[in-house]
Amino acid sequence: MSSGFVIGPERSLARTSVLHLVEAELTLPDGSTSPRIIARHPGAVAVVPIDPEGNVILVRQFRVALDIDLLEIPAGKRDVRDEPPEVTAQRELAEEVGFEAGTLELLTTFIPTPGFCDEVVHIYRGTELSAVPRNVQTAEERYMSIERWPLGEAVSAVHRGEIPDAKTAIGLLLAQARP
Repeated sequence: MSSGFVIGPERSLARTSVLHLVEAELTLPDGSTSPRIIARHPGAVAVVPIDPEGNVILVRQFRVALDIDLLEIPAGKRDVRDEPPEVTAQRELAEEVGFEAGTLELLTTFIPTPGFCDEVVHIYRGTELSAVPRNVQTAEERYMSIERWPLGEAVSAVHRGEIPDAKTAIGLLLAQARP
């Protein structure tokens, strides 16, 4: 079934290492047109790493767009072309917290900002963790702190609004709901 919308050719507006901004002409079901700005994003992964004691390993890092420190699950963009998301997830887990997951289970795939961006985020639960060398890649990673929280306490912090990051809230809530 067709929605009646047709997206015309895209014109590049700007390209960065994270986003490609394009303008497209949207043809509406009634035949009229309307320009749209779309942010093209390679996608991202996130991991809820849970240790044998039931603690989740979180990172506290500075987020320049908001000018605040946020408590988050390890995550990163899918910046290696054609790399499967589970491979990216393992790489990000090692980079940010120095662990590899023996078991990586997909919890969900979600679309954070469908109104203007095509980013898709894959969230995994990682268990059977083993230590590996951290491979810090960004300035923020050099200064982030690593924290262990009991999973139930982290979920309670989500409910209290103390962990407002969407991928982290979704990941923690789904990880707790799985047996």
